Amino acid sequence: MTFELKHLCSTLNTLLKLVVLAIFVFPFLWMISTSLQTIQETLTIPPTMIPAIPQWINFVTAMSAGPFLTYAQNSIIVTLAIIVLQFAVMIPAGYAFAKYKFVGKEFLFAMVLMAFMIPSQITFIPVYLMLADWGMIKTLLPQIIPFMSNAFGIFLLRQYFMQIPEEIIESAKLDNASEFKIIWKIMMPMSMPALATIALFSFVSHWNDYFWPLVMTDSNSVRPLTLGIAMLRETEGISNWHIIMAGNVVLVVPILIVYLICSKQIVKAFVYSGIK
Repeated sequence: MTFELKHLCSTLNTLLKLVVLAIFVFPFLWMISTSLQTIQETLTIPPTMIPAIPQWINFVTAMSAGPFLTYAQNSIIVTLAIIVLQFAVMIPAGYAFAKYKFVGKEFLFAMVLMAFMIPSQITFIPVYLMLADWGMIKTLLPQIIPFMSNAFGIFLLRQYFMQIPEEIIESAKLDNASEFKIIWKIMMPMSMPALATIALFSFVSHWNDYFWPLVMTDSNSVRPLTLGIAMLRETEGISNWHIIMAGNVVLVVPILIVYLICSKQIVKAFVYSGIK
């Protein structure tokens, strides 16, 4: 009886995992399927999942509907610039909050947590007015400067840095290691799961960002890929979902690639592991 109960629980557990997997995977399969269909197939009822003849030309049509190379270049520049600048701010800040004692430390960390809770939609008006006064609206800077810091990243790195024993840092200082060398040679390698997780979250957030670029841009020369995909509805028509989905596939592929590269590090970042 016990064996049968365990077998039943194992079967139910597997079925539940398959259901959850189907819920998350099906939209991607639907998107890819629609991107390879003809317009007639997209309007068929009941809908079809397997196109009769894959229409790879849909991707060419989507990419030809606007300056998509410019959009893609802008997305790459903005996203990578944000990640690099965030690391330049987050790593020293997390190290200071974890290993230093200074006046106002708790207050400043509380301010960081408060910044973590404030959505960008609340601050976009004063930020826009400020950047407009500085003459930056026609550049990529309004999409980069407001995100130079990441409160979640500072918090996560602080927690990781606090797990690193003080003895390791003291030993490095006895060997005349500078603070920069300690961060570069000790703290960062030991916190690689957290760094990979922050990089992935930041990449997905800013690669997919729609609201902020919509507000902060007024010309195609500085618009990212998300706005380019959205404008397919205007250039190709609302019924041409096969073209729109082809554009969405192009938008999603880099995210999937980055996730596959960082997936193991993400799991490590949220599982406590002692320092050996």
